[in-house]
Amino acid sequence: DRYIVVDCGGGTVDLTVHQIEQPEGTLKELYKASGGPYGSVGVDLAFEKMLCKIFSEDFIQTFKMKRPAAWVDLMIAFEARKRTAAPQRSNHLNISLPFSFIDFYRRHKGHNVETALRKSSVNFVTWSSQGMLRMSSEAMNELFQPTIQQIVQHIGDLMNKPEVKGIKYLFLVGGFAESTMLQNAVQTAFSEICRVIIPQDVGLTILKGAVLFGLDPTIVRVRRSPLTYGVGVLNKYVEGKHPKEKLLVKDGKNWCTDIFDKFVSVDQSVALGDIVQRSYCPARLGQRKIIINIYCSSTDDVVYITDPGVRKCGTINLDLPDINDAKTFRREIKASMQFGDTEIKVTAMDVKTSKIVRAAIDFLSN
Repeated sequence: DRYIVVDCGGGTVDLTVHQIEQPEGTLKELYKASGGPYGSVGVDLAFEKMLCKIFSEDFIQTFKMKRPAAWVDLMIAFEARKRTAAPQRSNHLNISLPFSFIDFYRRHKGHNVETALRKSSVNFVTWSSQGMLRMSSEAMNELFQPTIQQIVQHIGDLMNKPEVKGIKYLFLVGGFAESTMLQNAVQTAFSEICRVIIPQDVGLTILKGAVLFGLDPTIVRVRRSPLTYGVGVLNKYVEGKHPKEKLLVKDGKNWCTDIFDKFVSVDQSVALGDIVQRSYCPARLGQRKIIINIYCSSTDDVVYITDPGVRKCGTINLDLPDINDAKTFRREIKASMQFGDTEIKVTAMDVKTSKIVRAAIDFLSN
């Protein structure tokens, strides 16, 4: 069985796709984890934009700077109403405006809040005599739509990937998944394609999952590499193949600098414990130290570490103690990367002395 987990939080939405491997019951990641900045904060930003339309952006920015505590109170009041928003709701929602907002607006603009609302082009928002913004359900729905549409679009794009065909279940979890607005939109968009499951206590589901994963981290047997990983090396310079600006002459030999030696490609399947190994030699005889820089990129067509989008994500320093034949024979250095866990374990070993240096790169967030 294949399923997709849509974790909707405050700032981001994160998507993962797994297949349950039988008979072990372990999990195989079918597509690299993806997501975007489509969390519930997007609704807050839409509310702020609405306030800017009504009261002017200049005033709102000044108020946020001069009265930060009152601004927080206003957003807390909006948060309470945001949680009660529902697709079928017909009655209005009242949002308390702090007295300091009303007073500050009168001093700043020379007229009151009610006048601003009357002159505003924003529909479905009026002034209540109790000192509140009175929003219709249509106005609240409009605030949700941009964020919800981005979430639905992202899920749809992921489901159209060839690797993700045959999804049976969609689990909607995370704090933002408590919103009936989001629940309704996801069910409407995908209930005919797969079964949409919204667990009880959706906000706690991620925490429970983290605890279970901590008890058995080997449950995910196969992951997808989120990035392309490799190391920067020197190779023999080949006329016509390598650019002239990469030419380095050392001890009478021509080398090409900045070569990206790839260990794993983006979105490549890596099983728990998979090891990729390479052998290298120091650039010159008698070298007493070797530095291996580890690089990553979001694309798989990387040739040089200077290519756009390539960045350094780790370094290994290996001291090479002096030995009798160090001036005669080139030392062999074995570099390896172990994949499949939540971090990449990188090691470099001096074959002559068996000295090993280790490092780790966060596999999930790097």
